[in-house]
Amino acid sequence: MMSKTSLTTGRATTLGVIVGNRDFFPDHLISEARSDIAALFQELNITPVWLGEEESKLGGVETHAEARRCAELFRRRRDEMDGVLVCLPNFGDEKGVADTLKLAELNVPVLIQGYPDDLNQLGVSRRRDAFCGKISVCNNLVQAGIPFSLTEKHVSSPTSDSFRSDLAKFVSVCRVVNGLRGVRLGAVGARPGAFNTVRYSEKILERNGVSVTTVDLSEFIATAEKLPADDGRVAAKLDDIQGYAPAPGVPPEKLTKMARMGVVLSDWMDENALDATAIQCWTSVQQNLGCNVCTLMSMMSERFMPSACEVDVTGTLTMYAMQLASATPAALVDWNNNYGDDENKCTLFHCGNWAKSFLPDITIATAPILGTTLGEENTYGALKGRTPAGPLTYGRLTTADSDGCIRAYVGQGQLTNDELDTFGTRAVAEVPNLQGLLKHVCRQGFEHHVVMTQSHTAAVLQEAFETYLCWPTYVHGEC
Repeated sequence: MMSKTSLTTGRATTLGVIVGNRDFFPDHLISEARSDIAALFQELNITPVWLGEEESKLGGVETHAEARRCAELFRRRRDEMDGVLVCLPNFGDEKGVADTLKLAELNVPVLIQGYPDDLNQLGVSRRRDAFCGKISVCNNLVQAGIPFSLTEKHVSSPTSDSFRSDLAKFVSVCRVVNGLRGVRLGAVGARPGAFNTVRYSEKILERNGVSVTTVDLSEFIATAEKLPADDGRVAAKLDDIQGYAPAPGVPPEKLTKMARMGVVLSDWMDENALDATAIQCWTSVQQNLGCNVCTLMSMMSERFMPSACEVDVTGTLTMYAMQLASATPAALVDWNNNYGDDENKCTLFHCGNWAKSFLPDITIATAPILGTTLGEENTYGALKGRTPAGPLTYGRLTTADSDGCIRAYVGQGQLTNDELDTFGTRAVAEVPNLQGLLKHVCRQGFEHHVVMTQSHTAAVLQEAFETYLCWPTYVHGEC
């Protein structure tokens, strides 16, 4: 199954392939389909797991014996497999496809593809009938309770641009689904007392395969302060911080404090095999350590280990899901301000923990708002920078405690270059019918935090959340 670190390792996607067959259709259609799929997979760096042409009739699946053979192959290699493609060069045998998936028990996403017929070749030698056969296959999968994905067009050739787009989306869906199953999150410290909005149900997360490991922030601070400045790991982390972003005017002792905390945080994540974190970013860390941890959080998010502020555990879960969908870093932001009188624009803001992929002008600075009560000298480590124009996907997962489930909303828009004169990490977003979206957020009790990526991947998230994880999802504008 797709590793949760596949975004950083670059490991190739592996898909099981079931080539459906029905015996009275021409044999050469199966051979042609295998050739088409093999060429496409090689081009896209996808590894197929399928029966060889000597293991069944032409490597297709029709009879129960062939289904068992294919299922045995899939079971042997299940740890490698990210999803399954069902390819129908002809009508196919719906029982053969369904039996294979039932016997294999993979619990991975499944994509159903059928070849189109040529109007000029509906004679016996080239007739396919996959248009009809796909409906029968899907009917059998519904009966068996096996979830599946569909191509945008009912039938499409693997050589078409349409199917290439379908396959790219499906690979992203596989990344999200497999990545979220068994994800391990770390919660550092207690949520800020004034932020009831980031409450969540750890039990609901656990029921959905999401584990949370907690630690007291005071333990981190105490351990960090005991590390000598000349410790090799502290020196390496300091070099890492200074190489990550410019820090004009930041006192060296503040950077060293960040480095010490970074070492402790990294050790804890390694010891507990954590994928992402949510950190008590204020006010204890400023009062007891004397700096912000925003830079460290930004560095982790940039490296696909997302980190959310204010101990927003479901916020960091959303970050993790959305980076898997887009294969780009995610940022936790506030729906923060109206943008003048424009009803479809708003500002996105946070003190300064966004991954530097969002910030071409990134600088390590202070957090002026926190500084008004904590002393600005205690807030070094926050970032400042402006996100430029580009695509926007936004979304949010939350635990709906009264319903006993996880639910979500997702949507798309644009980041703009409209003028914005303020501090911190910031952006201007344009969202169609923004007022309607905000009504939904408020009426449904979602958090003021939302997650963004520089992509258009709402459809991937919807498919992963609803079809495979069974999380109710509102799609704003039906992207």
